[in-house]
Amino acid sequence: MKYLTALAVLVIGLSLVGCGSSNSNSASSINGTWSASLVDSTQAPIFTFGTSLQVNGDNSLSISNLTFTSNSPCFVSGETASGTFTFGGNFNGKVSGSFGFTVQSGSPSGNTVTLTGTAAGNTITGTWSLAGTGCSGTGTFTMTKA
Repeated sequence: MKYLTALAVLVIGLSLVGCGSSNSNSASSINGTWSASLVDSTQAPIFTFGTSLQVNGDNSLSISNLTFTSNSPCFVSGETASGTFTFGGNFNGKVSGSFGFTVQSGSPSGNTVTLTGTAAGNTITGTWSLAGTGCSGTGTFTMTKA
């Protein structure tokens, strides 16, 4: 009888461990409107842009309203973007995780800026690199949720 009681307690305990551990809404802190600032190694501003992000179930990002707010001959119009967010934890409602974001130019074509960073709460920071037709560079970025 003691073994049966111990087994029942163990089963109930294991069942309760799973309660509340769902991450289905954990990445929701990433969802929303963001502004980004990209600087070079001397902290000179290179690009600024705004966008809306939505994390999908497969960790990809749905990206809309991408608008460069700085003048650049590398990104004039028609840009497309893709990205990923891999959830890393939820501590007191603050999301953390790995962030990847790529923007390809429309006009002129052939330019790609890639951002790789870490999300912590309402801020994403990391590094960026730009390669393309007459456009290149590297530096750091900060994205802030509006």
